[in-house]
Amino acid sequence: MSLQKFLVPIAAMVVFGLLWEFLVWANGWPNYVMASPSDLPPAYAKYWSLFLTMGWQTLWRTVVGLVVAIIFGVLVGMVMGFSRVMRDALYPLLVGFNAVPKATVVPIVALLFVGQHNFNTILIAFMISFFPIAVSVSIGLSTLEPEYRDILRSLGASQATIFWKIALPKTLPEFFGALKVAVTLAFIGTNLMEIVSPHGRGLGALFDSGKTNSDYPLMFAVLIALALMGILLYYVVVALEKVFAGWAERSPG
Repeated sequence: MSLQKFLVPIAAMVVFGLLWEFLVWANGWPNYVMASPSDLPPAYAKYWSLFLTMGWQTLWRTVVGLVVAIIFGVLVGMVMGFSRVMRDALYPLLVGFNAVPKATVVPIVALLFVGQHNFNTILIAFMISFFPIAVSVSIGLSTLEPEYRDILRSLGASQATIFWKIALPKTLPEFFGALKVAVTLAFIGTNLMEIVSPHGRGLGALFDSGKTNSDYPLMFAVLIALALMGILLYYVVVALEKVFAGWAERSPG
């Protein structure tokens, strides 16, 4: 990574923090209305052990849910990509499922699996993030040029060979694009369950505790911690994309 690619995002976050601080100061908002960036360090210092413990709980459950979403999404996408009949059958179901607000699903899942907080949280993270992965893989495979398939088949290539040599590399750019979206969605699912579940743990539960106690600096500190964790996972995906699909990157004109 070049120095510019490192410094530009940092500069953007600094500018954002300064604008946020100025907005709070200019409007004279107390911290029980809108916490400012200068209110956050004391909150982190006071609750640092909780941030470490609950941040780790949120992170590992989000990553597990995302991994399950990748596995399931890729399999479903392959089925739809290689079979028009399955694509016509599954697409309406996937679209309808994705259209249901996950905030309404969270209480149902929490009641179905009472006390199974880890399972519930991973399940919601999976449910909210697998859709873009499945769709991207399906589109990538279904738009594979038939000429490539015909040529390889005439040379005696099996369906597995066609997938590994042609279909998979062609699908990787779409897959990683969807994965960048799925990363943020997985965090949304995790925190929905952590906030709603009576047995909630993780940063979502810490946010809910701040809300209950009207501790606004703590609430905003949790939001910033979640944002930083999302950025971290996003750049992990970017690094993987450079390794496995760096050939597809195009420099701007």
